[in-house]
Amino acid sequence: MQVATNAYTNTMLNEFSLLKQQQINLQNQVSTGLSIQAPSDNPEAMQTTLNDLASQATQQQYSSNITTAQAQANSVYGVLQSLQTIASQAKTITTEASNAINSQSNLNGYASQVNSLIQQALQLANTQDPTSGQYLFGGTNSGQAPFAATTDAGGNVTGVAYQGNSAANQTQISAGVNLAATVPGANTTGSGAYGLITDSRTGADLFNHLIQLQQDLTAGKTGAITTTDSQNLQKDEDNVTYQVANNGNVQARLQTAASLASSQSTALATDISTASSADLVQTLTDLSHTQTAYQAALQSSASIMQLSILNYIH
Repeated sequence: MQVATNAYTNTMLNEFSLLKQQQINLQNQVSTGLSIQAPSDNPEAMQTTLNDLASQATQQQYSSNITTAQAQANSVYGVLQSLQTIASQAKTITTEASNAINSQSNLNGYASQVNSLIQQALQLANTQDPTSGQYLFGGTNSGQAPFAATTDAGGNVTGVAYQGNSAANQTQISAGVNLAATVPGANTTGSGAYGLITDSRTGADLFNHLIQLQQDLTAGKTGAITTTDSQNLQKDEDNVTYQVANNGNVQARLQTAASLASSQSTALATDISTASSADLVQTLTDLSHTQTAYQAALQSSASIMQLSILNYIH
């Protein structure tokens, strides 16, 4: 027998290297639970997993957007409930003030109550998101208070200016689907989202209507209070009622979107786990076979090398 040639030695070393690398790969799979350690392990599965991970990240962003929108919608609902109360109280004042037996002193007392209602409504209309600090009713111009009031020497509100815009602040809740959890404080364009305080389509103009009621009370104009003021405030109350219904629809859509996002995230997590997880029983079996093959190769090579050297000596 001849001494082992360089070709045999190289083949033997290459076989050892392959078996050793297989052992390392299988040991990594056992320790990590992952069948894919590098793209070269399974390029197709790796690409599928990377695509699923990207989809999962997108889905998580949708879920985050939905959570934020739900918090905003809840805040808006709280404001709407309070505005409904204010509009209702104002309507009650118009009814009570229409009584012919009211003195001017009584009317002045009602006017003071209306001024208080205006102040409350102003505070509500300038509500900020508790998380971001952005104003809920400024449209997309949410960095400053949307409503600014002017008062007279007696502290009575004489005018309220809107500083926001009529655009709805949209957020993406799923692929190709945007939704606004908030509404602009005013919209006089005749299209788009209905304004919370002022809207040209419904005739709502809560601040100006309350200010006019206050002025008519102070002036003792009970006729205007009975007709014009009462009718105008009904428009405001109807507009707030519409906003409540719209808010309910928004919250229902957000709940549906949240459920869908959760289901899709769960499905993606399952796909990722299926594509990348190692079958522990099979992996341990493969590892045992590889280790046995490696030891056998070592023993076989040692025997062949020993015989070759002995033949060479002889």
